[in-house]
Amino acid sequence: MKTLKKISILFLATVLSTSVISCSGDDDGNNVDPVAVEGTITANVGGANFTSIVQGTTAMKVAVGGTYTITIQGTDLGGRQIQLILNGVDGETGTYEISQEAAISAIGSYIEVNTTTFTSKTWMAPFENSGVAGSITISEISDTNIKGTFNFKARNQEDAQDTKEITRGSFNVNFMQF
Repeated sequence: MKTLKKISILFLATVLSTSVISCSGDDDGNNVDPVAVEGTITANVGGANFTSIVQGTTAMKVAVGGTYTITIQGTDLGGRQIQLILNGVDGETGTYEISQEAAISAIGSYIEVNTTTFTSKTWMAPFENSGVAGSITISEISDTNIKGTFNFKARNQEDAQDTKEITRGSFNVNFMQF
């Protein structure tokens, strides 16, 4: 039992030190967009890093007439969630504005769930008078996977003065197979 505890502590220390080293930033000072590993969504939310867990990350592509609705969402262990929705896309690569005036409907949302009280707060983009609130870029898409980047400024649904900047977003998610 003591050996198991020692191994567990050593493993935890290794994981933590690797995380600290790998998240220490870019030594060259370049602001390089992160690249999500397969099955995750990553972003910076108001200055805090977000990485979804593989088990809490999904993507769906549904054909509607000659276009698609693509939904990508990911949740982390702290009860935070990012959701991206593209409605009316052709299923190809491209950049889509998150705006009330855009020809393609693109929506970004960020949700925080209080895991003690099970209450939540939701920030959405676009919002009234937001103009261009951000964008979603599909850099690679196949029948099984979608990769890309995103950023948006979202407003709290209950408090119009409360906004969140979601920057340096990246996704690499397999589509659910039906």
